[in-house]
Amino acid sequence: MTALTGGFADAPRDAAHAFRAAMGAIARPGTIHDIAGALPPAPLSVAAGTLVLALCDPDTPVYLAPGHDTPDLRHWITFHTGAPFVTAHECSFAIGRWDALLPLSAFKVGTPEYPDRAATLIIEMPELVAQGARLNGPGIRTQAWLNLPDPASFAANARLFPLGFDAFLTADRQVAGLPRSTQVTGQS
Repeated sequence: MTALTGGFADAPRDAAHAFRAAMGAIARPGTIHDIAGALPPAPLSVAAGTLVLALCDPDTPVYLAPGHDTPDLRHWITFHTGAPFVTAHECSFAIGRWDALLPLSAFKVGTPEYPDRAATLIIEMPELVAQGARLNGPGIRTQAWLNLPDPASFAANARLFPLGFDAFLTADRQVAGLPRSTQVTGQS
């Protein structure tokens, strides 16, 4: 695979579908959405690659965690989005597996004046299932469940609100969103 392949076949339409899936996932935390359109190089999943194409551009600095920081992936993201690569502390989007993204303190959580200047993590998961940690908050009618890699870290992040990072969890062709406003407790 080269950097020139794997982008959206019908860019306006595919980007609109991907953006709608991403916004649906973040607006309704804990719901799992299908998302596709990109065919990125390994180790990036279809879902994560599709998010990158829909959400990144030359003004959105990206951090690739160890394991995802490969020459093929860097070339692919550069060709399709123009997004610059930066350190964890400088990024708008961070991509990788949970353990490779640690420590979370490396990422921006915004400031009281500009809470929107926080990082968004795209966390690659083996699978997404509606079980595990219990979720409550905006966008959730009563409660939802989602398998999170470390529920305690997400609960601590929610306590920072309105500061804190936002997250997309991806697996294969699926995405779930977890904004910093979501309260995370217990297990199902």
